[in-house]
Amino acid sequence: MSPHEISDSETVLDRIVASLTGDKAEDVVTIDLRAKTEVADYMVIASGRSTRQVTSLAEKLADRLKADFGILAKVEGKDSGDWVLLDATDIVVHIFRPEVREFYQLEKLWMPGAAAG
Repeated sequence: MSPHEISDSETVLDRIVASLTGDKAEDVVTIDLRAKTEVADYMVIASGRSTRQVTSLAEKLADRLKADFGILAKVEGKDSGDWVLLDATDIVVHIFRPEVREFYQLEKLWMPGAAAG
């Protein structure tokens, strides 16, 4: 991976976090995956208070990624609004309702030291 690619994914990551926090997502967490998998550079996990907010956060983020970077994010789960996955190539974004996020506990799977215990 070249330094240019890292810079690009970090620029996109900053925009994703700004979009989510600006739209009132809760508990936004960024996980660096570069040393763990080749699937993506980063994972972002956030919560919305309701199915409507989860869907809205995902739609606005997808629109901003397209407008700002030309990224056509693949979106899964938008119809249910419990858990929406956005695949923005080098960054995977999960937006959950709090109860669903607690159930799946993705942070524990991917955060450093989380496997212990």
